[in-house]
Amino acid sequence: MTQRPALRPLPIDSQRPVIVFAWARLGLSLFSLVLVAALGLPFSERLALVVAGLALPWCVGYVLLARRSPRLALSPLIAVGDVLILVAIEAVAPETYGAVRFMALAFLAVHAHFQGGRIGLALAAFGVCALAPTALLAGPTGMPERLLALYEPVFAAALFAATGLVGSFRTTESASRLRARELTRRTMRSESDVRRKVSEALHDGPVQELIGLDMMLTAARREAEREGAPRTLALVDVARDTAARNVVAMRDEMIDLGPHGFSELTYEAACERCIPTWRRRYKVETRLHVDLAELPSETEGDLFRITQEAVVNAAKHGGATNVEITLSITGGRLELEVRDDGCGFDASDPFASRDPGHIGLAAVRERAELLGGSLRIESSPQGTTLAVSAPLPA
Repeated sequence: MTQRPALRPLPIDSQRPVIVFAWARLGLSLFSLVLVAALGLPFSERLALVVAGLALPWCVGYVLLARRSPRLALSPLIAVGDVLILVAIEAVAPETYGAVRFMALAFLAVHAHFQGGRIGLALAAFGVCALAPTALLAGPTGMPERLLALYEPVFAAALFAATGLVGSFRTTESASRLRARELTRRTMRSESDVRRKVSEALHDGPVQELIGLDMMLTAARREAEREGAPRTLALVDVARDTAARNVVAMRDEMIDLGPHGFSELTYEAACERCIPTWRRRYKVETRLHVDLAELPSETEGDLFRITQEAVVNAAKHGGATNVEITLSITGGRLELEVRDDGCGFDASDPFASRDPGHIGLAAVRERAELLGGSLRIESSPQGTTLAVSAPLPA
């Protein structure tokens, strides 16, 4: 497994912590504004001006960013902006020295959780370098210099300890998750190999034997017709029907295993053969639109498994009756979209739930990442859209 660069934000499985952090920041800003107005301190007017004009819009913007693009909301620049706002608050109201230090400690510890140990320590160093000169220049009102000389090193030590420990714990946890996900991906690849072998074994063994049996039964029927044996004809017809049903059932199972079983079976052909099976099993009508040339068998297998999981989830967990599948090339990328008319679900964090359908979505995300792509999910009471975007295979 390749190592990630040291100075990159850690991957997150759930968007919820980022959104909760965004709302908590906004709540703290509003609480601070109300508290300043209620206490009526001598510096309340200039402090309220900075909080209302700078901190509050900053927190509102972060909430919008976290809801629309949680990954962008994880940028270390957000932490830099937080520190600079705290510097501005202390600069206009030196009396807030203690409160500013408390907020810096809380915010940077949370950022260290999102960023990891090394970036967390770098942000702590930036916080100390930005806030310490502000305290020296502004000078907290009524605080002796000897106390300031004590508080600043203690604050720096606490900040480095908090960010270092929180970031270190998160880095260790993230490394374990990455190893687990790598193991999951290897398992999926092994599963594809097993599916291929089973599909080939069914095609070359039982299916061919049943087809041969049907041919022999056809010959036996002709002999029975010549000899005028109606009872034998009836028994042969029953045997032929049984053989035909088993051939259909085995071919259904082979299609269910994916299109990688045979080089001549494309993604489109696999989906078209599955449509009657989906209709029979799940009572769902499926429309298929494929606008691309043939792809490598492994890629088509992954795309098929994603499609299959999406259709089954839509029918079993969403109660959908209609599903539309589109696979095309847009801007040099593979674009797969599965849209249904089911009841939908809470799409704010689809991977946090442990319900069966959501566990399947986690597997879909893993397969999308195996293709080097990404997964996007949009859901409402009117239906769900699952979209995968991936680069074209070489």
